[in-house]
Amino acid sequence: MSGFITFQVAFHIQPYKGRTDHSVHDNIKYIIDKYGKHGAFYRFKSSTGKVLPLFYIYDSYLTPPEAWSDLLTSTGSHSVRGTPYDGVFIALIVEERHKHDILAGGFDGMYTYFASNGFSFGSSHQNWKAIKAFCDGNNLLFIPSAGPGYIDTSVRPWNNHNTRNRVNGRYYETALQAALTVRPEIVTITSFNEWHEGTQIERAVPKKTVTRLYLDYQPHQPDLYLELTRKWAEQFNKEKEQWLL
Repeated sequence: MSGFITFQVAFHIQPYKGRTDHSVHDNIKYIIDKYGKHGAFYRFKSSTGKVLPLFYIYDSYLTPPEAWSDLLTSTGSHSVRGTPYDGVFIALIVEERHKHDILAGGFDGMYTYFASNGFSFGSSHQNWKAIKAFCDGNNLLFIPSAGPGYIDTSVRPWNNHNTRNRVNGRYYETALQAALTVRPEIVTITSFNEWHEGTQIERAVPKKTVTRLYLDYQPHQPDLYLELTRKWAEQFNKEKEQWLL
């Protein structure tokens, strides 16, 4: 039907007590067994032509690369490679050294996640070109993450130095432009509705409670960031077509 957009879901596996390469193996098996045939289950088509589920592994650096390699390399002791539970596994790059650990761990790529430019090595726009070059040289996906701004002082009062002003949408567009400049296959947006970190892009109208003033997008319309997302998604698709020529 015209006017409708089809959405698919990729899983973002958060750290939890006792998370190991073995428990993540169990998680992947459960997810694929339960949702693998669902129409909304996201699968990524790689340059090799394989179509596989894509998983983001948040805080992947908490587990040593030697353990990840047991799960994610073909010679690993409980490898998912070449099995019905194979996938495209994306690790989080925070520090520069993590790129080597991600490669050694057998991951398929890396993403930056954080919406605050300069918060980490990975989330700093100025480093994306170098990270992309490393990924290209090692057959890895680089997935930069853009955000509309950042302010989490309502939940982390000490973190004011990581606040990034939205500048009426310009911060978001700068991040998206920086992402497209490195010609990635995927761009992620952090987030859709995390109001407590000031990264929401959903519709917003002025709202005030006794304890809190919520950010709105005035003088712009409530759907400013959804419209900017649409604009840049269309630009991304156009540029990707040119890259492939």
